Amino acid sequence: MTVRNVRFYTSRNLVPPPIRRGRSGYYSAEHVARLELVRELQAHGFTLAAIEQYLAGIPDSATPADIALRRTMLAPWHSDRPVRMTRAELSGRADRELTDADLEILDALRIASPRDDGDLDVSTTLLSIGLELLDLGFPPDAARAAAEVYEEHGRQIATELFDVFRRKAWPAFKEAGYTPETIQRVVEQLKPMSIASLVAAYEQGMDATRLASIEPRPR
Repeated sequence: MTVRNVRFYTSRNLVPPPIRRGRSGYYSAEHVARLELVRELQAHGFTLAAIEQYLAGIPDSATPADIALRRTMLAPWHSDRPVRMTRAELSGRADRELTDADLEILDALRIASPRDDGDLDVSTTLLSIGLELLDLGFPPDAARAAAEVYEEHGRQIATELFDVFRRKAWPAFKEAGYTPETIQRVVEQLKPMSIASLVAAYEQGMDATRLASIEPRPR
């Protein structure tokens, strides 16, 4: 990071001014922690206005360790980065020519999203599932409706679980003196546990719903 960048961030109040000692300015561990947080937020696509709003929620009393913990929580849970493909390349992956209707379904399922230049951003992890649904003749309307359900409830679950972590787990870890590195390991271990728990709850819910749908109704 250049001196010009640091001065620019300071002018936007993203980091506090340097500590002055005579004609020299010094940056403390807090400055470094905030600069690293700004860079992390930029890497996640935050605009400067959004970064300003996010940093405004950090109290002035926050220690470098507190700021580092916030940066730790920004680590992405979804490791599947979309791969840019042409339509021909995607058809090659599918071993058949994909029709406009096929691409519409893959787009509805958030598996292959069209770009402005005509290429597609493809989730390679979910692609095989999407192709199987195409082979089953999955209707586009059903694909869109299912994607909306997944997105709405997935976001709600994520919001509530993050709030539980923020209110109950994070304070306990801080009180115990956990380092940001330790918190990161805990978060990494929580990922597969959370996913497995959600899958199990979904399967149990589907079984209960199926049984309820076939139970005889009182006359």
